[in-house]
Amino acid sequence: MEDQWSLMQFLEMGGPFMWPLIVFSVATLGLIVERIAYIIFHNLNVGKLKEDLLPMAKQGSVDHAMDYLKKLKGRNPGGLILSELFSRWHLGEKRMERAVEAEAQEIVRRLENGFNFLTALASIAPLTGFLGTVSGMIGAFKSIATATEVNAQLVANGIYEALITTVFGLIIAIFALVGYNLLAHRVDNFTAEITKTVSDITAALTDSGDIE
Repeated sequence: MEDQWSLMQFLEMGGPFMWPLIVFSVATLGLIVERIAYIIFHNLNVGKLKEDLLPMAKQGSVDHAMDYLKKLKGRNPGGLILSELFSRWHLGEKRMERAVEAEAQEIVRRLENGFNFLTALASIAPLTGFLGTVSGMIGAFKSIATATEVNAQLVANGIYEALITTVFGLIIAIFALVGYNLLAHRVDNFTAEITKTVSDITAALTDSGDIE
C-alpha cells in the first residue's frame, strides 16, 4: 500500500534531524535498560537488614553485626553503608555519622549514574524535533514559493513531513522522563529507608552504651 512506509522512507521524510533523534532514542533506551538492570542486580531491600541488625545494636553486639554484614554479597548497598556504621562505632557518634554519610553519598551517586543524561535527553530530543520541524516548514514554504501552481496536497505533504521530527522527539522525551522518574523514585525510597535505618541503629548503639 502506498501509505505504508519503510524505515528508510520514514527517516528520509523526517530529514537530516531524524538521525540525531535516532541516536537519542537508542541512548535513552540503553540508559533505562542499563539502570534497571543495575538496580535489580543490587539488592536495595533495607527492611531485612534493619530487622536483623537492630536487635544486635540494642544488645551492643557489634562483632555479631559485623560478622552478619561480612556474609552479605557486595551487591547489597545497604549492607555496605551499615558496615561503615558498625566498623566506625568506636570513633564516636559524630565521626561515625560523617563516615556513614560519605559512604551513602557515594553509593547513591552510583545508583543515580546516568540520571543526568536521561534528563538532558528529555530536554534535547524535543528541541531537536522542533528544529527539524522548523527546517521542514522552511522547505515546504520554499516549495510553495517556487511552485507555479499551489494546491492543498503540496501544502499538506510539506507540513506532515515536517512534523515527523516533532512527534519522534516528543516520544523520546516521554520515555526519558518516565524512565527517569521511575528510577529516581526507587533510589529515593532506598535513600529514605537507609537513612531511617542508620538513625535507628545509631540510637540503639548509643542507648546500649557502646558509643560515645
